[in-house]
Amino acid sequence: MLFKDLYRVKRLGRYLRQDKKRLLAILFLLLPLSFAGAVQPLLVGQAISVLKGEPTFQWLNDFSLSQSMRILISFLLVSVLIRLALQGYQSYSIQSVGQSLTARIRKDLFAHSMNLSLKYHDSMPVGKLLTRLTSDVDALSEVFGSGAVGVLTDAVTLLVISITMLLIDLKLGSLLLLTQIPVTFLILWLQKRYRKANYRVREELSELNADFQENLQGIEVVQMFRREIVNSKRFYKTGMNYQDSVNSIIFYDSSISAFIEWVSLAVVALVIALGGWFVTQGSMGLGTLTAFILYSQRLFEPLRQLAERFTQIQGGLTAVERIGELLDKNIEILDIGNNYSFQNRKINSSITSSPSGEIIFDNVSFSYRSDDQIISNLSFRISPGEHVALVGPTGSGKTTLIRLLSRLYEPQKGRILIDGIDIKEIPLSQLRKQIGVVLQDTFLFSGNIADNLRLDASISDKDLKEICIDLGLDSLLKRFPNGLKTILRERGGNISSGERQLLSVARMAIRNPNILIMDEATAFMDPSTEASLQRDLDRLLEKRTALVIAHRLATIESSDRILVMRKGKLIEQGTHNELLLQGGLYSQLAKLQEKGLAKF
Repeated sequence: MLFKDLYRVKRLGRYLRQDKKRLLAILFLLLPLSFAGAVQPLLVGQAISVLKGEPTFQWLNDFSLSQSMRILISFLLVSVLIRLALQGYQSYSIQSVGQSLTARIRKDLFAHSMNLSLKYHDSMPVGKLLTRLTSDVDALSEVFGSGAVGVLTDAVTLLVISITMLLIDLKLGSLLLLTQIPVTFLILWLQKRYRKANYRVREELSELNADFQENLQGIEVVQMFRREIVNSKRFYKTGMNYQDSVNSIIFYDSSISAFIEWVSLAVVALVIALGGWFVTQGSMGLGTLTAFILYSQRLFEPLRQLAERFTQIQGGLTAVERIGELLDKNIEILDIGNNYSFQNRKINSSITSSPSGEIIFDNVSFSYRSDDQIISNLSFRISPGEHVALVGPTGSGKTTLIRLLSRLYEPQKGRILIDGIDIKEIPLSQLRKQIGVVLQDTFLFSGNIADNLRLDASISDKDLKEICIDLGLDSLLKRFPNGLKTILRERGGNISSGERQLLSVARMAIRNPNILIMDEATAFMDPSTEASLQRDLDRLLEKRTALVIAHRLATIESSDRILVMRKGKLIEQGTHNELLLQGGLYSQLAKLQEKGLAKF
């Protein structure tokens, strides 16, 4: 476990290179800070020795009592001011470095998450991923910030205090240092137990966030089906599991703090007892005893802080482990022949093509799970400029074909080619620029309409407005006083489903792709809007390859060719009239739809 932790910390340590100078400055201050703290009990002890007429520093013998006291008080004041100033600067620098580290790691984690395939995101709840991007990253910053640097500070302080005590009195100093042994063993004993408990806390927090996020996203269904009480009970159970896991680390944390407090009080009592006996025997001055009492208290102060930082470090190491698990997830959808760099992805742009829009599925098989085959040995060809409709019962694999063609998933078997080139050999940016997709469920980001239409396209407001007018969006824009600058709520909550689909068609048209994929693109539109948009769609489809998934006969029958799928296999293909004459599945579905009993 230790070597794995060191490897993970070292691997993430590259994020600190940009703050190398500030880190060196922080480390450089460790010795001055420790000496400034260690000299204070010694000065207090010397002041008492001066007042009692006991032996003091040799150089103080040349001064009177009042002069010696003023000198010692001045030195004490200077040491306090120096320590406060250095501590303030060090604390600010540590927190600043920690925040810089957090920002850089979170940025890379977000980029890595965005590049992970849909296969990964299908199995990872959003709330769990959100926990790793937020609380885990915050915990990680403690390791590189106050945790790691704090441990070094406490270690140097302990070393300086220990050396000082041994120089003052070897026997009593050695006795004090022996008391550190049980505390050290206790910390090591608790490490494994605390680590496991802390990992459980992170997992339970992920479950809590995932449950909360799911209920907020499905609030409409929750309220419509009166699931408030049932879901609240489920959430309460998840919350109680989180509480139990937190209580376990509180137990370990409080146990070590209480133990250190008990040991420190026992050590102070031991110093007073032994030191008092030494004083009565004349082998130790009262000033020296006072200094040792203060040292015994200061000796355990770094240990108390180490105990507190122990929880931070263990939590941080747990976060390192969880973040490392995310970073170790392979990017499955990659450009062949390119070296993937987490911070700098190089894209091979050497492939040049004059896109015409030919699509070939060559013996393609795909499954989301090993026990559930979705596509089986599927082969077909769509000629450049051909308009093809894809029909079949629910679950036949129509939407999966779109995902495979857009390379959101990789087929387990076979190839998909566009213009004779395997899509794995086409840079992703170029591939997805060639393909325009309009889905039935349109996702809109928070922001204004113009930003949702542009996305990655560079287009002026004037040209954007002209495209919207051509597509019949002018009536929609006139509804809002700010037009294209109208702010949309999350997922476009302040506009209708049909209007969201209109925006989806518009942002596809802006990109001017040579392959159009439409999955029930007009499903939520009223008949008049659909009829108006259909004319514009016919113009967009002209001289472009089109793959249309539709459930209405009127949309399908005008296609150049119809592919009929069932259980991931192509069972029929041809024109509308040809398929009717064949009397197969398409013919049966068409007859049922004419009677209003079924849809494709």
